[in-house]
Amino acid sequence: MATITFVNEGKEAIAMDGANLRMKALENNIDIYKFMAKLTNCNGYGQCATCVVEITEGLENLSPKTSFEEKKLKNKPANYRLACQTLVNSGNVSVKTKP
Repeated sequence: MATITFVNEGKEAIAMDGANLRMKALENNIDIYKFMAKLTNCNGYGQCATCVVEITEGLENLSPKTSFEEKKLKNKPANYRLACQTLVNSGNVSVKTKP
């Protein structure tokens, strides 16, 4: 089990190994989308790249980046991830939403 700390919101969520970061955020009423993306996002299918988050701690406790993430985030810092493509493995993680 892991603890996900949502830094901007001051909230924590408990996640089983392999839990999807986007789903855990939504289950805990964490808004990860900016502006119009709240209406136009792809609902977690990894097509729109609007669920970008910054991992401030525990990057090593996440699944490797998918090829879609590599493509969409190539000009972003290495600690940026797409929440819908990120699985939380064993270990704690701190996340900043809407970087």
